[in-house]
Amino acid sequence: MATAVACTRVAAAAIVGGAQPSRFYVGSSSSSSSSAASGGRRLGCSNGSRVSMAAQWLPGQPRPSYLDGSAPGDFGFDPLGLGEVPENLERYKESELIHCRWAMLAIPGVLLPEALGLGNWVSAQKWAAVPNGQATYLGQPVPWGTLPIILAVEAFAIAFVEAKRNDEPDTEKRKYPGGAFDPLGFSKNPTSFEEYKLKEIKNGRLALLAFVGFVVQAIAYPGTGPLENLASHLADPWHNNISNILIPRSIL
Repeated sequence: MATAVACTRVAAAAIVGGAQPSRFYVGSSSSSSSSAASGGRRLGCSNGSRVSMAAQWLPGQPRPSYLDGSAPGDFGFDPLGLGEVPENLERYKESELIHCRWAMLAIPGVLLPEALGLGNWVSAQKWAAVPNGQATYLGQPVPWGTLPIILAVEAFAIAFVEAKRNDEPDTEKRKYPGGAFDPLGFSKNPTSFEEYKLKEIKNGRLALLAFVGFVVQAIAYPGTGPLENLASHLADPWHNNISNILIPRSIL
């Protein structure tokens, strides 16, 4: 409650008087300096529109010593201790970022065709189960779109990219190569670049969760897409909701 009041007061001051960014320390002591020294949770309020908290992901649990908060999106979350080995931690950071980028590409790839009335992502790959099936994208045949050729092209392309990436010894360049991969020059400003890194990892994690939701939805309602299920829920939210999955149908 004290945290909310403190942020509200800072936000009001910033809006009314143009106050400079302020920082509060919320802990066991009423003094901000003694609270900071005693390791209280830190609450940073800037211009009234942003709040940043340097607290552990789970209150009452200590932050792991190997997670110092320097990496984008590091909130001390590692309940299984997967990052205790420094080499493994760097690899996990890189792998998470790559999977986040794939997920952020997958989400619009799932939603857009269904929104355009071109079928859902569940039925999109059924051509692969048909002998001599022809792949299509947005309703158009894919050149050389037979399963063996597509698998060969994908295997070669991924192997080439992974080989080039693994040849880079700099861990930061492996994650953020820049150059041709930054055509709009987002990395030129170091301050904004750090902000973009945080936004990317947050949106990527959300995309990963969204894709898990798509998979669960497809298993629960075979042959349907997420937009179709959303429309069904909005049409009758009392009967079409998560309880249909969690509660046995015999009980319902």
